[in-house]
Amino acid sequence: MLAGFLGSGKTTLLNHLLHRSAGSRIGAIVNDFGAIEIDAMAVAGALGDSTVSLGNGCLCCAVDASELDGYLERLARPGTGIDVIVIEASGLAEPQELVRMVLASEHPGIVYGGLVEVVDAAEFDGTRAKHPEIDRHLALADLVVVNKIDRAADAERVLALVRSLTDRAAVVPATYGRIDPEFLFDCRPSRERIGQLSFDDLHDDHGDHEGHDHGGHLHTAYDSLSFVSEVPLDPRRLMAFLDSRPEGLYRIKGYVDFGPHDPRNRYAVHAVGRFLRFYPEPWGLDGERLTQLVLIGSGIDAPALDKELAACKSDTPHADEHGMWGVLRYVPDVPDVRDPDQPDPEEPPA
Repeated sequence: MLAGFLGSGKTTLLNHLLHRSAGSRIGAIVNDFGAIEIDAMAVAGALGDSTVSLGNGCLCCAVDASELDGYLERLARPGTGIDVIVIEASGLAEPQELVRMVLASEHPGIVYGGLVEVVDAAEFDGTRAKHPEIDRHLALADLVVVNKIDRAADAERVLALVRSLTDRAAVVPATYGRIDPEFLFDCRPSRERIGQLSFDDLHDDHGDHEGHDHGGHLHTAYDSLSFVSEVPLDPRRLMAFLDSRPEGLYRIKGYVDFGPHDPRNRYAVHAVGRFLRFYPEPWGLDGERLTQLVLIGSGIDAPALDKELAACKSDTPHADEHGMWGVLRYVPDVPDVRDPDQPDPEEPPA
């Protein structure tokens, strides 16, 4: 979900993602406010038949949840080959309502991936004076892109102010909407591959790829950490680590082995800012069971994070019967509160 006030640079950011998606196919729902669909025209050339345009109205007012579900279903059909859907809301949309509508989707292939709020660094003070509700929008965001940072008279002050208004969301400075797509979604490797996503695939986009216009190479501003463990991780310790992750840690992705807590499944993890989800999936047939994680951030202490993750290892052969509760809260379709009179399964459902 891509939101932000008028002129913040949402369409520029979306176009950047479209041209730097590293092999992933992006579908978009573009919402203009006005009879002439300028934003939709700006992205239609890159998207072709993978765009849905909603003109002359604010998405959260002009479309109900079931209607939006229909648009999502159209883009999520297997024949489209789309990997990720971006909803670009009009500059007058209410993010909370948009998030509610996406979460209400009944389509089994739709999973909410987080709210990205775009702000104009050069006009932030003026925008905030005219639209005080931006403070509430920032508090809802999972990632904030402070765009046009090169035009701000006091960029560090604006960044500090935005960070103070967020609820542990990642705050990323940008010019011309140029952020790494890996902050938002797992990019499909551009080369052909067979089988499941490998650990090399997860980390590969941090190399210097031909055709990636990074404006001085985007990745030079960011740090990454690769963590691999043959020993399973303790779910309680990992959740404590995730709950205390530092502000500069924008993105976490990969797979976790919880050992005896769920011997059937590994858990794909997806975190953007404060947004966190786990997705159980059966282990492959190769017999290799590893925890494989990639952490991306700015100004992070990689050795310290590696040490904290290593402290999450646990080779105990027995599972704490309540150990997975913290993890299950972040698995889609698993209720946050379990019935205390019902046994807690040691092997949670996929």
